[in-house]
Amino acid sequence: MTGGERIVRLLQAEGVEVVFGIVDGSYFGLYSQLREYGIRLISPRHETSAVHMAGAYARLTGKLGVCLASNGPGAANALPGVAVENGEGNRVLLLTSWRRSGIVDPDRGGTYQYFDQVAVMRPMTKWSEAAESHARVPEAFRRALRHSWRGRPGVVHLTVPEDILNTAAEYPSEPDPAPERYRVVEPLAPPTVLVRQAADMLLAAELPMIHAGSGIVHAGASAELQALAELLRVPVTTSWAARDVIDERSQVSIPMGYIDLNNQVRNEADLVLALGTRFGETDWWGKPPYWREPHRQRTIQVDIDADMIGVNKPVDLAIVADVRVFLSALVAELRQRDHGDGPRARTAKLEDYAEGKRAARATLDTSLTTDGEGVHSARVAPTCQQAFDDDAILVVDGGNTAIWANLFHEARTPGSLLSTFKFGMLGAGVGQTLGAKVACPARQVYCILGDGAMGFHCQEIETAVRNELPVVFLVLCDRQWGMVKISQEFALDPDRTLLEGGLPAEETINTDLGETRFDLLAESMGAHGERVSHDDELQPAIERALASGRCAVLHLDVDRKAHKFAPNLAVFKDMHQEPGGS
Repeated sequence: MTGGERIVRLLQAEGVEVVFGIVDGSYFGLYSQLREYGIRLISPRHETSAVHMAGAYARLTGKLGVCLASNGPGAANALPGVAVENGEGNRVLLLTSWRRSGIVDPDRGGTYQYFDQVAVMRPMTKWSEAAESHARVPEAFRRALRHSWRGRPGVVHLTVPEDILNTAAEYPSEPDPAPERYRVVEPLAPPTVLVRQAADMLLAAELPMIHAGSGIVHAGASAELQALAELLRVPVTTSWAARDVIDERSQVSIPMGYIDLNNQVRNEADLVLALGTRFGETDWWGKPPYWREPHRQRTIQVDIDADMIGVNKPVDLAIVADVRVFLSALVAELRQRDHGDGPRARTAKLEDYAEGKRAARATLDTSLTTDGEGVHSARVAPTCQQAFDDDAILVVDGGNTAIWANLFHEARTPGSLLSTFKFGMLGAGVGQTLGAKVACPARQVYCILGDGAMGFHCQEIETAVRNELPVVFLVLCDRQWGMVKISQEFALDPDRTLLEGGLPAEETINTDLGETRFDLLAESMGAHGERVSHDDELQPAIERALASGRCAVLHLDVDRKAHKFAPNLAVFKDMHQEPGGS
């Protein structure tokens, strides 16, 4: 069989059901066999979208996301997606072709459609290598999968020369071994003694809290997290990437958007149970004044990656384990213990925090009563939550649009929110939306994004139509790079910006965009398209989009001035400064 078919057999043994990628002659021997082995091939219009689709699929299913890119230009096109999905920590296998053996590694000079894609991707991925002979294809594939399932998820990359992919060789005829015969498949369990020690520390603390990161997402541990928080009656804050690990309507949840309340909770806690989080930049690195001083706040850190323990916040107890297995063991241990008066006292504290949540919500909701031109950006997310199901998957993309959407959306169902929280990549949301629908065909999927972000990959509307993926894109159109523009205006003339809501276009630098009628563009590709210019038109338009049964694009004319002044924008900027510094 060809080397390509050999890889497809390996994918089948791994349980892969879908692959994302654009067809190309350089790996015909691979993609031509996918259907024969029961694997679906979904082709976008750009390779970076294939990587984003695979990343969203992996994040929502807990499975391996697989994507393809051809040698040279295809691999180069995949690079932005590789950077993003590895940064987000999504489990993706990227398979690429390479030019024929003998003229690559090293390049003899003047080789067509060639660059050292293995070396270029190595610092961008968890692992990047080539299989340069038929005999080593299975070995390299299994090595890639061992790296993929070890530690924090990310992207692994395997490239194979086109002559190996497309020519036949003798391979052993016996069935491929199951995954458990070449990699660890059981989640890493914590030592019992450390679980007991964690229980001792939590019960001894006066006001403990939980900080949940995206490790909860990848471990599928939302139910265990909720059970622990309810058992101990402790507040839960999350990283941006872990917003959807807990129902934000729960009394124990401290929603990420309530910045001051998060700071209060994190400063009042005398112990932090950190689960699957690195205390990254948008967690303020776990440092004062946003967190209590380390000598006054003990920390238990649980992570699958030992290299992340104590990196940004000193720890008092380090546990390297799968967070779901750890939480199951910890809950079982705590249910055997006497909790004393702790839960009752902490319930009273949670009631105080509930009042703080109501006050923070009321402050944000003042935007909902503001009149302006067109659709107000604050109303988009709440209107969507009235029209879509509670378990609908929301994808957020853009600059100011992402802030408006995140602050006014309420996470209600675990595994219902996607974005590029760690990378902040414009345009990734389009591919993520399609990958989410492939992953969860029975759930509604919609994307709130800006017109700048939609401009990056709007060609994928046709991909949605061709593959019968009935997703809804709500494009907030202000015809400007809004987040950049407001920063620029404050840098140029802060007094006039505050007084007049901005500066004339001729006084700013390349921040204005021409109008793109995304509704008409959608119709030209076979999708449902509508233009929405007033708040009261939005919900009926969403309902018509859902009723169409097709991919739908709603072009929302938002108030240009109001859209620039996203709430907490200054806080977002402050996150990129070192706490306590400048």
